[in-house]
Amino acid sequence: MRPGAPGSRTTRLELFYDLVFVFAFFTVTALTSQEPTGANLLRCLLVLGLLWWCWTGFAGLGNAVRADQGPLPLLGFLTVTATFLLALSMPGAFVDEPGGLNGPLVFAGCYFLVRACQLGVFGVLARGDPARWRQWTRLALLPVAATALLVASALLPHRVAVDGTATVLQLTLWTLALLLEYVAGIRLGGTYWAVLSAGHWAERHALMVLIALGESIIALGAGPKFVTGLPLTWPVVIAAVFGIAVASVLWWAYFDTLALALEQALHRSRDPVGRARLARDVYTYLHLPIIAGVIFFALGLKDLLAEVADPDTPTWGVPLGGFWVLVLWGGVGLYLLSLVACELRASRVLRWPPVLAVLALSALAPAGARVPEVGALALLALVCVVLAAVQTRSQGRRRRRVRRLALAQEEAVEEAQSRWRHEHL
Repeated sequence: MRPGAPGSRTTRLELFYDLVFVFAFFTVTALTSQEPTGANLLRCLLVLGLLWWCWTGFAGLGNAVRADQGPLPLLGFLTVTATFLLALSMPGAFVDEPGGLNGPLVFAGCYFLVRACQLGVFGVLARGDPARWRQWTRLALLPVAATALLVASALLPHRVAVDGTATVLQLTLWTLALLLEYVAGIRLGGTYWAVLSAGHWAERHALMVLIALGESIIALGAGPKFVTGLPLTWPVVIAAVFGIAVASVLWWAYFDTLALALEQALHRSRDPVGRARLARDVYTYLHLPIIAGVIFFALGLKDLLAEVADPDTPTWGVPLGGFWVLVLWGGVGLYLLSLVACELRASRVLRWPPVLAVLALSALAPAGARVPEVGALALLALVCVVLAAVQTRSQGRRRRRVRRLALAQEEAVEEAQSRWRHEHL
């Protein structure tokens, strides 16, 4: 295995691995869309949390070693397979449906396999250092304990409790597994882990945000029977334009300046411990609610166009209702507040426009719950477009400085690559 380097970037194998998450994000929404309840929304969050932990472990592995060299592609293919099976088992991750394999146990087994593959590589890297090896042995116990809790949640609740009590017990065991990985994993790995390439780490997470935004577009246009069985009407066209407008603003809010500023802050952090903490807080922790916000937004869009196109429903759709306003608008609000927290942690800069946009959405939420679906989406799009305009104008000099520095870095890298190709190829 070849170690990573300060200038390394995302490999094609890592991009191949990320393709599985396109399917995984699409599947995780099924946990809630089939039966929209608060308990299912919590299940969606728990599954997403464990899925994110699997992904961030692979991102850390790709930062420590070159993921496309030596035996690591074979390990990557095994991880892709286990992650795909993990995604397949998500709809049955909490309830064992008759007529097939035990869904909760399949989920637990695939989760353990993904985590074991990742930690196995770190174990190989730690063999020559007694201190790191002792730290690794403690870290390696975490997925074992988390998987044991998942197995217990699959077997115990319906044997020792009934009805709502069984659900509470199951969700409690899942929550303990999630907290064990996040809290204990961070505490044990705080002095163990280092960010070799700030560019790689920032790029990997930015690509995952892009994949999540793609999921929202897929959810908008992939409702049942929409593509093949329902007509394309003006209300559908208008709803599609509003949905794409919101997704575009979410892209702009992250990629126009913030993603560049976060990566530059990570590059400036020269102290290994400080850099690891910054990477942990901004990316491992605060990018999870960013992804969750996009997933909730996608969940709110799911089947919306199909319902608007259905001749049996009102022309502009049925009233959205309180639950779906919470999911659709709340997902956008969670996304925006997470972006604010990222910049506050990385640059000590507080962006007020997204905060004001979230307050505006909160004030308009009662009206959004009563208007038809297209009207609620139009209100959301209006707030988002105004936010993009105000934020772009208010950033002014700082935005130009961040983007000019990013462009200069890109041009320098391109020049160095061109010179090397001219000399060696």
